[in-house]
Amino acid sequence: MRFIPMLATAAALVIPALGYTTAHAAPTTPAASATPAIPGAKNIVLVHDAFVDGSGWRVVHDILIHKGYNVSVVQLPHATLGDDITIVRERVSLQLGPVVLVGHGYGGEVITEAGARDKVKALVYVAALQPDVGEGMAQLVASMPAAGAALKSTRDGHLSIDPATFNADYAGDLTTNRTDFMAASQVPITSAAYNANVWTAAWRNKPSYGIVATEDRVVNPDLQRWMYQRAGAKVTEIKASHAVQVSQPEAVALVIEEAARSAK
Repeated sequence: MRFIPMLATAAALVIPALGYTTAHAAPTTPAASATPAIPGAKNIVLVHDAFVDGSGWRVVHDILIHKGYNVSVVQLPHATLGDDITIVRERVSLQLGPVVLVGHGYGGEVITEAGARDKVKALVYVAALQPDVGEGMAQLVASMPAAGAALKSTRDGHLSIDPATFNADYAGDLTTNRTDFMAASQVPITSAAYNANVWTAAWRNKPSYGIVATEDRVVNPDLQRWMYQRAGAKVTEIKASHAVQVSQPEAVALVIEEAARSAK
């Protein structure tokens, strides 16, 4: 079994948690009870990282749904970058109206190319890769290695995170009873997808937002900052591990909502 250098990142702005309350109200007329129109883009498509599936978006999804957004969560096979891009493009095509694409980790690479569609009005990078044309995960990660351990590689070229280090490297701010399951249910990525490059950079002509996870040991936080600055993204730093969307869902949802409301 061979080992391949792993990604790394971090993030630092702590955003207060949001509280939600419900109350019984007196009956109102249909006109008064109608849901107000959401400004900007109502459709949000969430794209997960390598090694995990879409379930990590659960709380972010629920927060945005309760605010009136139409939220879709894709499931990537991680066989080839092209296949993953195609799946996201198909989900975008199903949306009625403007779309905000959100990518976590490797998902940022996917939305960078999949976002080159007229419906997509903004891109949100969550502790994510934001490559330029001709760049990809392997190249960017090697340019600023992360603090985490190496990836495990099988003989047939599938890469995963060693379960023994998954908690410390991927989600150090979550309890082990949560990360043990995440480690056991990993979705390995092929070396072909890991080494692939993008040939379109949608962020060059669309607004982008970047969340830096300051305690990230998968995608180096300094690499995140460098990519976001290069792209002219609006940056928010959150003190969290690479699994920032799981440990700090309210803060992540706030950035996504800002992108959606500002979409034109």
